Amino acid sequence: MTLNESRHSRAHFDYLLTALVYILAAFGVLCVSVATFSTSSSTEGTLLNYIVASHYGVRQAIFFLISPIVVGVVSFFPHEFIRRRSQLFYYLACGMLLVVLVASQAAGVKAWIDILWGYTLQPSEFVKLACIIVCAKFLEKNDDPMGSWSGALKLMTLMIIPWALTLVAGEMGSVLVMIFIFGVMLFFGGIRLKILGGIIAAGVIGIAVLYAFTISTGLDNYRITRILSFINPSLVDSAATYQVDNAKMAIGSGGLSGIGTFIQGSFSQLNYVPEDWTDFIFSSIGEAFGFIGSMFVVGMYLLIVLRLMYLARYTVDRFGQMIIIGVMAMMLFHVFENVGMNTGLVPVAGIPLPFLSYGGSNLITNMAGIGLVLNVVRNRSVINPELPTPQTRIKGKYIR
Repeated sequence: MTLNESRHSRAHFDYLLTALVYILAAFGVLCVSVATFSTSSSTEGTLLNYIVASHYGVRQAIFFLISPIVVGVVSFFPHEFIRRRSQLFYYLACGMLLVVLVASQAAGVKAWIDILWGYTLQPSEFVKLACIIVCAKFLEKNDDPMGSWSGALKLMTLMIIPWALTLVAGEMGSVLVMIFIFGVMLFFGGIRLKILGGIIAAGVIGIAVLYAFTISTGLDNYRITRILSFINPSLVDSAATYQVDNAKMAIGSGGLSGIGTFIQGSFSQLNYVPEDWTDFIFSSIGEAFGFIGSMFVVGMYLLIVLRLMYLARYTVDRFGQMIIIGVMAMMLFHVFENVGMNTGLVPVAGIPLPFLSYGGSNLITNMAGIGLVLNVVRNRSVINPELPTPQTRIKGKYIR
């Protein structure tokens, strides 16, 4: 390891990553308020007045104010406890999934459980972080992931249980996120590409069989409709494409610089785009802030992903490196899928936009993920150049 690498690998609190995240989160409070402000209130006043005029804006602001506590607790939590007790977080998360399945009275998607004063909890969000931690611990101990039947069986069992519970709860989008995280972590963890290719092929076949089963039995028709509406909109009723069509119109109406915020008669204010404060908040951003605002959001995400890759590149501790990669993969898939479905480039899935979409579970989970990264960076040490380093693909080659 060179002196330059030692400097980059020093332990520190990463203020740059923290600043990028909180700029986006603060912008998210504004965006949620723009999408949901009440016209029954005064249409003139300060920005604070407009936020107060939005029920969801106020709630998002509360989550935002709570988030520094979450980041602080997670980033300063004993690092060795996270490493040694990784399966504890896994069991707690799976237990939360079981609780929501049993306690939820919903007939369809059973993703949330009521906790207090109308606030709900979405356990599948926290399961993503638990899977990242337990997978990172497994990869720390195994230079050749999936290289043996026993190792492959253990790892797949650890992953399939939360995936299955989340799928039973009706959250296919969250399952897709966790599968993507798993694949990226395996890739950077040193899995042989032939094995990874086989896993991907098996997954594609499995998903095809699952959808064939749902078509033949008439179950989960809305998921089939979403895919058909993406492949060929003429095959489905116009109601199936209503959300995406209006989202694209809202984004297009923003033009270069947007129509402005808190405008009466806008797509957002008239509720033309369903869920434009949660999964479809990007359409509200495109309308209010235009192409410039949309590119600002995409650019901020790009900077966050690049910063995470940089931090992973100079983290020589394998466990910590895999955690950073897992969090990066989670962010990357969320952004790609959410922006893609808002613009009609990918099928619709119930996946929020990190730090921007309304939701306490979503915001707190993403902040906790950033807290995990900060924890790793704070506790990493510069490795002795005479000792072997972890295997990684980030540098473009393997090093031992």
